[in-house]
Formats: sequence, structure tokens, C-alpha cells
Amino acid sequence: MAKDLAYLNGVIAVKETYLLGSKLLKFCEASADEVFRSLSECGFGRNAARSAFEYESLLAADERDLDEFVREYAPTSAEKTYFLAPRDFHNAKAVIKAKYSGGDADKMVAPQGLIALEELTRCVEENNFNGLPDCLKKACEDAVALLSDENKTAVGADIGVIFERAKYKYLTDACKRNKLLKSFAVQRADMTDIISAFRAKTPEYALDNAIMAGKVTREQLLEISNGDGNRAISAFENSPYKEFVKVCVEEKQSGRSFARAERIRDSVETESLVGRRFELKAKEPFVYYVLRRMAENSNLRIIFVCLLAGVEENAIKARLRAV
Repeated sequence: MAKDLAYLNGVIAVKETYLLGSKLLKFCEASADEVFRSLSECGFGRNAARSAFEYESLLAADERDLDEFVREYAPTSAEKTYFLAPRDFHNAKAVIKAKYSGGDADKMVAPQGLIALEELTRCVEENNFNGLPDCLKKACEDAVALLSDENKTAVGADIGVIFERAKYKYLTDACKRNKLLKSFAVQRADMTDIISAFRAKTPEYALDNAIMAGKVTREQLLEISNGDGNRAISAFENSPYKEFVKVCVEEKQSGRSFARAERIRDSVETESLVGRRFELKAKEPFVYYVLRRMAENSNLRIIFVCLLAGVEENAIKARLRAV
């Protein structure tokens, strides 16, 4: 059942007053201890840490609060699915990889999504994935089949591609009535494919590892993977990704790691809403608020890591995601 949007937007208006906003840039100029004290004074993360070195505990607590907010206040199932379901695909992959590699699943799983970790673990242990969403069920079965095939040598990337393709298919199907969220899923899938194609050593590898859940075509990915930057840009001449491809070409030619392209991809949802933030309507304020909370936590993690490592102020700011 859809939530009362007037009430929900009132709740969000109050919660927005606790967002960090411009404080994030000031944090880049401070010490890790000063940032920790500032967060403690405002009760961030329910004071779940005792020092800056325990920043992960602080962030984990705030992320749990955000998860509970999404579970309780998501206007429809589409928003809840978009923000929480990706964890199910990650966690199922982690449990399966742990089983077949002998690793520790507890060190690889993310916080719970829509499906309890205990349920995913039971499915993997019993090799019975009935009851899971169809896309997740098929991904689990395909991954197990590949890992069990003695005639094939499966690597982590192979398993990763299986779950990435399934995740994006699930998101685009689940959000098909929500044009905003579906467009986000499509853009993320396309940008991920573009970056992967620039990194690929061969055209075959680019296509074998592509998600292909968006609007980017196989022909465009092949033009990228042939190594000619001008041809890659030309292939996207009439595409909304032309400027993004130009950034990737610059990263490739300079020998950088595509970190800038990844920041653009990871900020695509927030960037698409910030320009009309005063005109958001219906379910959009909820989506925008959750995206900002997620981005702030990601940026806080970057800030703590960099400050504790002694990274210079401007270099930290250059690493931040859009808020």
C-alpha cells in the first residue's frame, strides 16, 4: 500500500535538517579526531564508536538506521526494492563463493536486504533456491552449476557477471512502473558496461562481461574495446553517454584507473535530481533524501580513510561523490 505522501514528505523535511551538507567539505580540512568529535556531538550513528579508528562502526549504525527508514517509509515496493534488493544478490554471491572456496561468508556479506541472510544461507547449503525471486534463483543456480563443473575453471569475475546481470534485470523489471528508478538502473548498467569495455583487454572479454541491461549496444562496446578513443566517442555521437565516454577516453589515455568515471556513475542518481531539488514531487523527495544519506555515508568513509592515511585536503575533496 502506498504511503501518505504528505505525511512522508513532512517526515523527510524534519530529517533533512540533520544532513551533513557543506560540513563534509569542512571535514576534509580537519583531522580525523576533529571529525569524529563533531559527529559525536550531533549524535551521528548513535555514538556507536569510541574513536575515529572505529569509524566503520559509526557508519554501520547510521546505515542501519537508513535501512529501517527505507523499510518503514518507502512509498511503494519499487523504492524498497531499488535500495535494498541489490544486497540480496551480493549476499547470495558471497555465500555461494564462500561455500565453494572455503572462505568466511561473514567477512563478505553486506547488511541484510529484502531477504534474511539466514534464508540465503539455508538455500545455498541445501542447494535449493525455490522461493527466491526468479532472477536471483536463476543466478544462484547458474553460479552453482559453473562452480560445480569440473570441466570449467570458474573465477570470481565469472560469478560476479552472473549476479550483476541478474540484479539489473531484477531492478529494471521491479521498477518498470517507476520511470525514475528504472532510468537509474539503466544508466548504472550502461555506465558500468562502458567502463568495463574500456578496461577490457579484448573485444571478446568486453562482451562476455557486459551486463547489457540498458541501452548501450554490443556494437558500441566493440568500438570502445578496439582501443581507438575517437571511434569510441563517435559511436556515442547521438547518445546521452557521449560526455561520459569522453571522460573514459581521457582516463584511458592518461593511464588512470577510471576513478573519475566511477564517481560520475556512482553520483548519477543524485546529480539527476539536484538540479530540480525544489521541484521534486510525489515519491521523488523520498528517493532524493535516501540517495543523499547514502552519498554522505560514502563520503564520510572516504574522508576518514584519507584523513587517517594523511591524504592532502584537495585530494580528499577530489574523491568525494556528489551530494
